[in-house]
Amino acid sequence: MKNPVVTLHLFVTIVFCPSMAMSQGKTKFSLKDSLDHKLDLSDWIINANGFIPVPVIITEPALGNFGFGIAPVFLKKKPPIVTDGKATPVPPDITAAAAAYTLNKTWFLGGGRMATIPKLRLRYKIGGGYANVNMDYYREIASQGEKQFGFNLKTILAYGYLGRQLHDPRFQVGIQYLSLNVKLKLQNGSQLPDFVKDKEVKSNVGELGVVGEYDSRDNIFTPDRGVKLHAHVNFSDNIFGSSYDYQRLNSYMYWYVPVFHRKESGKNWISGFRVDYQQMFGDPPFFIVPYIDLRGIPTMRYQGKVNILAETEQRWDFVRRWSLLAFGGLGKAFNDYSEFGDAELVYNYGAGFRYLLARKFKLRCGIDIARGPGNWAYYIVFGSYWRK
Repeated sequence: MKNPVVTLHLFVTIVFCPSMAMSQGKTKFSLKDSLDHKLDLSDWIINANGFIPVPVIITEPALGNFGFGIAPVFLKKKPPIVTDGKATPVPPDITAAAAAYTLNKTWFLGGGRMATIPKLRLRYKIGGGYANVNMDYYREIASQGEKQFGFNLKTILAYGYLGRQLHDPRFQVGIQYLSLNVKLKLQNGSQLPDFVKDKEVKSNVGELGVVGEYDSRDNIFTPDRGVKLHAHVNFSDNIFGSSYDYQRLNSYMYWYVPVFHRKESGKNWISGFRVDYQQMFGDPPFFIVPYIDLRGIPTMRYQGKVNILAETEQRWDFVRRWSLLAFGGLGKAFNDYSEFGDAELVYNYGAGFRYLLARKFKLRCGIDIARGPGNWAYYIVFGSYWRK
């Protein structure tokens, strides 16, 4: 189950020691960029063995609008893969742990690693943790209209992925496995609503899936150009350790186009486009049914076995370090295609800013303010909000 946690790089260190010079052995580095002498964490990341003690700021409306934690992160920059004379960027290796707590008393402990083995052209991701999540779900109840239900979910989760790059390293195929052990409790009252099955109170989820991906983006943090195409099919069955029998299909596209690009001045206009399609077949538990994932819309607010959404994001780098952002999107969630016409068309729109915090990693961070149906929300964004 996805519980979005967004992070902001080492602002505490930045505020308290913006001109601090550091040394490690014979290597000296500063928090200022050698090109424009502005605040930059690139040398810190590279020369401190990639270590960053990242404060975790949680702004998800469904988790109480605010929470805080700490996530020690290690980044290791990787050289590009050269094939037939063409260089393809390789994402950095990332190792992280995390602990967080929110205002609605949700808390989480966990960690993970994503890395590349260039000689074997292998890419792997592993992670796990424990989450105690308080989350609201919404259902249409006959004669009562839409009703809100609060649940507590205690979850032990584990995830693994192993993929191999093809001759063209932009293409990758792999397998993945997701395991959840879930204990469910209604927060107010003892009588479970009709849409909750008895076995969902305590159950296991086990999904084995196949993945195909094409990624030509120039970096994974804040892309300026390129396309990411992704599709996976997951199968849940008792042979995979699951209490449920269902299938999950997810495909999405991120497309970044530089409308204009001025390398000398750093002034750019980057158009981003996102399309996401999800569908589930069979009998999944209600708490992992797909939901509309757009800024300004609480997690799990609009659920359906079929989800379709589209979003655009326009970024204007008006100087080398600073950017303004505008975004907006539409989506629908429904259980059967016969319901498509009657399903509510959900929207979002908003604006934000970014600061180029680590030039050598093309990493921008900032804040977005978003409006969805009925409420405003804010998000502290590390890299890109589109981060599947």
